[in-house]
This record gives sequence, structure tokens and C-alpha cells, in this order.
Amino acid sequence: MFPGAAADRESADYALVGAPLDRSTSFRPGTRFGPRRIRHHAGGFEDFDHRTGAKFTDRSVYDHGDVGPTADAAEYLDFLTGTLSDLREEGATPLLVGGEHTVTVASVRAVDPDVYVCLDAHLDLRESYAGDPLSHATVTRHALAVADRAVLLGARAGSEAEWERAAEADVTVVPPEDVAEWSPDLPGTGTPEPFGIAPSEGRRLVSAVASACEGFDVVEVNDRDDGQAATLAAKLLRRFVHDHAAEG
Repeated sequence: MFPGAAADRESADYALVGAPLDRSTSFRPGTRFGPRRIRHHAGGFEDFDHRTGAKFTDRSVYDHGDVGPTADAAEYLDFLTGTLSDLREEGATPLLVGGEHTVTVASVRAVDPDVYVCLDAHLDLRESYAGDPLSHATVTRHALAVADRAVLLGARAGSEAEWERAAEADVTVVPPEDVAEWSPDLPGTGTPEPFGIAPSEGRRLVSAVASACEGFDVVEVNDRDDGQAATLAAKLLRRFVHDHAAEG
């Protein structure tokens, strides 16, 4: 269980779902361990948040546990979408913890937002990657089948075709130099890309958009570091909950 997620399903304002998918990671696998590591490394945080004056244990967060992957990726995403949709219909804001980035496709389908906002090094606008139309490198394209627009914060890597697609009116790319100081990325992810934003800037961005969001994902955390990435992911999730609740 995510530390501090003390609510039951019926009374929850937020519902955390683990999605340990690890099928299309193209460089360093290990995202199957992401949900477990994020929960584990959240254990050292103080319950009280001085910025909002609230305790995380009072935020009515329910941990649904993990939705384990199946052999068929499309079927898995459909089932995960259904799980998230059910929780949302019951009044909870979904918090998805991955798992490779592909699981975000289910989150977007469940929430059906007007705008998809993503903090990522990669454009993920491919139609397919290595012959796989449900690769982690296709997430933004799938999101645009649901959302009207995509805003990609810190994106700095993609193929020539992806950059051409990103130039269209429904995609806004905000490069790292426009949102943060230069900083090396954390190592515990599948496809690391240097010159990312600093963790403090990531926190500021999450806080800035939290009140307008209908769901939140943290994905692509693996087991290839000493817990830095999982610790940051857990802290950003908590930051989202506090700021979303404070503005709600």
C-alpha cells in the first residue's frame, strides 16, 4: 500500500492504481518494479505538508493495488481503462503508477481530457516503434485520439517524423530551456535523455497544473538506480494530491 493511503474505496477522493507493464521498454527494462518501488520509497516522507498545512493521511487516498499485465497489450489497456473509469465514476481522481509509459494510454481514455499535459523527454508521437503500435514511443499519438491538444513539457528527443507531427497546431512543445535550468536526468528510467529539468522545477510545474487536472500519472520508473527516481515520483504524486485537494 502507498504510505498514507488510508481511505477505503467508497469514501476515496483519490484512487491510486499500479500498472507494472514492462513489455516495450526499448533500452533498460525494469518498469515492472516501478509501482512497488514508488510505494516503498514513499515510506520515508513526513505525513504533514507544510505548504498546505494538511496531512497526506487526511487526503482520502485509496490504494487499489496493482492491475497485473496480460499477454495481450490491447486487452490489458482496455481492462486498465475500465478499472480507472470505474474509480472515476465513483468520485475518485485516478492516480496511475507505472509501469512503462504505455499505461498512460489507459489513463487518458478513462479521463477523456480536453488537453493532455505531459512532462517527458520524448515526443512519443510515432505511429509504431519496432513494429509495435502500442509501444511506449506512441503514447502522445494515442492521447491525441482522445484529447484535443497535447502540451509536452521538456520534450527534446524524437524522430524527424515526430518533430514534423509536433509542428501541427494540436501539439505544443515547451523545450527544457523555457521551463527550467539544465540538469542531468535521474538514472532509474528506461530511456534516459540528458539535459532535463531539475526536480524542483518539476515540482513547480506539477503544482501549477494540479488544480486543472482530472488525473495524474507517474511512469517509467525502474529498478536501475538506488531509488532516486522512485523517491521523486512518489514525492511528485504526493505534491499533486496536496495541491489538487487544496484548490478543489
